[in-house]
Amino acid sequence: MMFRKRTNGLLLIILCAALVLAFSGCEKLKISKLQANYHFSKANNLFTDNKFRPAIAEYEATLKNDPTKVEAYRFLGESYKQLYKPGDTSKDNKEKEEKALSALKKAYEIEPTNKDIIYSLGDMYDKLRDFKEAEKLYLKIIDLEPGNMSNYYVVAEFYKRYAGENKEVEKKAESMYLRRIEADPENPLGYAYLATYYQEGVTPSPEVYDKANEFWDRRIQLQPTASDAWLAKGVNRWSRAYRWQNLPADERLRSAQESLRALLKAKELDPEYPEPYMWLSVLYQSVLVKLEPDKEARYKAEADQAIEKSKELRKRAAEKKKLEEELKK
Repeated sequence: MMFRKRTNGLLLIILCAALVLAFSGCEKLKISKLQANYHFSKANNLFTDNKFRPAIAEYEATLKNDPTKVEAYRFLGESYKQLYKPGDTSKDNKEKEEKALSALKKAYEIEPTNKDIIYSLGDMYDKLRDFKEAEKLYLKIIDLEPGNMSNYYVVAEFYKRYAGENKEVEKKAESMYLRRIEADPENPLGYAYLATYYQEGVTPSPEVYDKANEFWDRRIQLQPTASDAWLAKGVNRWSRAYRWQNLPADERLRSAQESLRALLKAKELDPEYPEPYMWLSVLYQSVLVKLEPDKEARYKAEADQAIEKSKELRKRAAEKKKLEEELKK
């Protein structure tokens, strides 16, 4: 009986001790989490203010208190990435590269399906010009969200940065822009993105500009009253007439006349839009005067009027913006 009482007493002491230790452990854990949140909040404020070096110290303090906080790893990597200078081979810059990759890889390891983390790590590889590793990550974003139109644009823009180096990558970029259109054929932005890619991301030629023009036309079909769509077409046709002066004169004149019709349409749709007037002046002076010298006086007068109108509209827009800002104050 005495033995049993002693045993029960001993068990009670052990249980009490365990409870005290558990409570103590919970308290330490709770305090650690609070400290982690404090440092994380401070780090985020510093990051937002572009103070990346002190932000790094705060993110590291966050992880010291809570090594599972995935966003701290991500933004620690982003902070190092902001300080990293592509092309700089110094030891200090190499350390920033390694620390950025290490933190972002850790975040990716914890949450391999987090789109933001995948993008952050892919962007770092992109800065390092590691095409294969960056491509894997960017394509994974599409696999995770095949219905998100912006993902196709992100990947297409990634390919676009390498398109000038590799014909195969040019095709990949084109394919990604086309996939975006196929996924949402009624969205005019898809056609604008692809047309812009042909004009900026591919080796220029009259044929490439004609292909771009087809997609400006398809955008106009969806947005017939969008003055900026007509402006884009007008600039495309002007470029074709101006850049390839070895083409037959009648072919260049057709492109110039297409440009003129498109720019006049843009002006008609939005008389307060200064860009069409500016490009009309450029078209008259750089192409039409030379292709139709018998109309030189008329075209020069039209050019002068158009540029003056453009300046007037820009000045008016600037004054309006200034007044709006003053009224807000």
